[in-house]
Amino acid sequence: MMPDVTQHGTTQTQEWQPVANTPVIMFDRVSKSYGRINALGGVSLGISGGVTGILGMNGAGKSTLFKLMMGKIKPSSGAIKLFGTDPWKNPAPYSRVGFVPEHEKLYDWMTAFDFITTFARLHGMTRDEAETEAKRVLSFVSLSDVMHKKIGQFSKGMRQRVKIAHALVNDPELIILDEPLQGCDPLARTTIMNVIKELGAMGRTVLVSSHILHEIERITEQIVILHRGRILALGNSHAIREMLDQHPHKILLECEKPRELAKSIIKIEEVTGMSFAVPEKLLIETKHLGEVHKKLPETIVNSGLKVTAIDNPDDDLQSILMYLTGGML
Repeated sequence: MMPDVTQHGTTQTQEWQPVANTPVIMFDRVSKSYGRINALGGVSLGISGGVTGILGMNGAGKSTLFKLMMGKIKPSSGAIKLFGTDPWKNPAPYSRVGFVPEHEKLYDWMTAFDFITTFARLHGMTRDEAETEAKRVLSFVSLSDVMHKKIGQFSKGMRQRVKIAHALVNDPELIILDEPLQGCDPLARTTIMNVIKELGAMGRTVLVSSHILHEIERITEQIVILHRGRILALGNSHAIREMLDQHPHKILLECEKPRELAKSIIKIEEVTGMSFAVPEKLLIETKHLGEVHKKLPETIVNSGLKVTAIDNPDDDLQSILMYLTGGML
């Protein structure tokens, strides 16, 4: 099967232009319910330009949000606009959208080049135009050297890049990527992250969903945190982290003499507590994570003790959700 992609714009005959000076994506108090299950509740959101990370644990509403954007499901209440237009009244804006669904459905017997060329033809291009465009987008995702191999021979990361290339074939202004890094090896993740960042630098509006905090932070500082179908926080990742400073953060140091090291660490005024629950490990508590990390290197060097590892055991999405919800996950 082909990827599950909406192509409303290819059959739209009505002349359409984006509404000037409006967000690329606008959600106005949008809710989606399935019987008694509220998948999305009262979401209001406006996004334009650059990369935005949509963060949330499984079941948070990320895929529902994207399906609503793509017109695959209709909101139970509220209004959605793409480029200032309600796509349920006029689907033409979808001609400027590229979508990569979470689950892959590809023709494994086709080559990457034939697969992308086919989609370019569906967008109304001539055969020569389609082949030129296929080469361009496959090069953009670093698949030029394998474009004539069958997709069935590709790794998970390569298949994800084929899906991204397919979404870019119509030169979209809005690109929606649902969990594009899931199941990819480290090299593939880095390649895909670079592609996403480049799209954002080109001025495209890119939405990327994930449940892994540090992956999104490597791509963008602009994040939206979804939890149980509602927006829990949004904005710059640094600002969101500042919201958490009312809660203690933990820093774990591995060293040969943790009690000796503690005598130096305690001099850092932002440190609020320490413990030695595990041998050869020192656990630090602080409400000012950034400040402590700034002072740690000099403090460790001056102590003359060897530290073999520094970790933040509570610096993940689940811990942030615990903080923001008061532990009510």
